[in-house]
Amino acid sequence: MSDIYSYSVELPKSSIALSDLKDKTLLFVNVASKCGLTPQYKELQALHEKQGDKGLVIIGFPCNQFKAQEPGTDDEVLQFCQLNYGVTFPIAKKADVNGPETQPIWKYLKENSQPPVENIDWNFSKFLVKDGKITWFPARTTKVADVEAAL
Repeated sequence: MSDIYSYSVELPKSSIALSDLKDKTLLFVNVASKCGLTPQYKELQALHEKQGDKGLVIIGFPCNQFKAQEPGTDDEVLQFCQLNYGVTFPIAKKADVNGPETQPIWKYLKENSQPPVENIDWNFSKFLVKDGKITWFPARTTKVADVEAAL
């Protein structure tokens, strides 16, 4: 695909064409419900509430590749996010972010980030797409406030 806007995000009950979001700043996050970083959902929701009206779109991608910390079904994950953290930003269908089954959006993000990213290091890694530029925020060293500062 030629750019990030050529993709669609599959949600449990619908999809989002990224071509409809060309004028937005996008934040892609691989998420998990049984991880030490799971409380970042609260921070991500606060960022969504604060910056959503200013053009930020956060999309969570549940991933079970890191110590099987996202074992639920798509519907269970969505329910967990809504009940425990009040999440209202989109949560995609579960996706691999590394390996031969890497979800195409994540493959694109990793290959086109500056510098390119070979492998996602852990849950809650983030890619910020702003004005067509892709920036990677490694999970273990990045807080949601760091991403907000880059907006």
